[in-house]
Amino acid sequence: MGNPIPAAPDPIALYVHWPFCVTKCPYCDFNSHVRASIDDNAWRTALLADLAHEAARLPGRRLASIFFGGGTPSLMPPATVAAIIDAATHHWPAAPDIEITLEANPSSVEAARFAGFAAAGVNRLSLGLQALNDADLKALGRPHDLAQGLAALDIAQANFARVSFDLIYDRPGMTPDSWAPELARAIAFGTSHLSLYQLTLEPGTRFTALHARGQLDMPDSDTSADLFDLTRAMTADAGLFAYEVSNHARPGAESRHNLAYWTYGDYAGIGPGAHGRRQGVATARLKKPEAWLAGVAAGSGRSETLLTPDERATEALVMGLRLAAGIDAARFQARTGLPLAAVLRPDRVVRLVDQGLLEQDTQGLRLTAAGQPFVDAVLKQIAA
Repeated sequence: MGNPIPAAPDPIALYVHWPFCVTKCPYCDFNSHVRASIDDNAWRTALLADLAHEAARLPGRRLASIFFGGGTPSLMPPATVAAIIDAATHHWPAAPDIEITLEANPSSVEAARFAGFAAAGVNRLSLGLQALNDADLKALGRPHDLAQGLAALDIAQANFARVSFDLIYDRPGMTPDSWAPELARAIAFGTSHLSLYQLTLEPGTRFTALHARGQLDMPDSDTSADLFDLTRAMTADAGLFAYEVSNHARPGAESRHNLAYWTYGDYAGIGPGAHGRRQGVATARLKKPEAWLAGVAAGSGRSETLLTPDERATEALVMGLRLAAGIDAARFQARTGLPLAAVLRPDRVVRLVDQGLLEQDTQGLRLTAAGQPFVDAVLKQIAA
């Protein structure tokens, strides 16, 4: 299995998974579930117990970020969010500039909680708008309309110093001519961060089934490439630079929590289906909410796997190549125990460098602007 890497001096990140949603979107393959009722006290108790378990295994570290993801974490009671933040910053000393993000969906009921989340300590909100017209919101199965989305964005910007929102593009029927004004409107809202995702047909989702039956007409590959290029050009012109394949920010407004993943830092993951990486160990939780809840009560429901150096290196390669800055070779070796060259197929790297898709030097490896749309294909080519 190889030896675990030594404890890194880097700060850690904490991911908290809240698995519940109002509805299940037809494109979503996340661990999200719809329930008629939720026992908030039981969930708060279980999350705090799961947090204590992780804290006991990562002593003496500094906490750089907390991310409440889902599911729909804006369905959480603000008191539960506050209790988790208080417990986390008791277990680990918080960095002076700790980033605490909560994902939210913009129904009016959830938006009314935003002030409560800010009072609890959340200082960054990530809002799932997904589209800026009612027809596409309905087609995407979103439980809000555009008016609710824009109202939620106004409330978010009034309560949080840092706001990001998500849009899905490359939607059925979309062209550069239809996307350009929508993206221009999104940029004009003035947030410091945008997450812009091309619609992906994930196995097991309703969209994938519809597409297989010929009932969902997706843009062709040339149109998808044009949409990607347009997105890059318009965001760069607005000073929102693509620091990762799908994430755009003004300098200094990048998601520090997500950067911990992409640079292969240690992070603790709690809640149903949550994954973590700590000191070369992969952690995972049971996915079904009720099974996770019972497992925590019984002191179980968790798995830990010591990763080999090859496994760590492959993960670090997959995560790091998504960044515009690419993979830092020195950090890669420190985090995985292997040199970057050990996990690459050098002949294919050379070919992709010659084709203008990759750059490689003594500092590391990165995709060029031409290569970034093809990150998954490049990874398949170069991984040893």
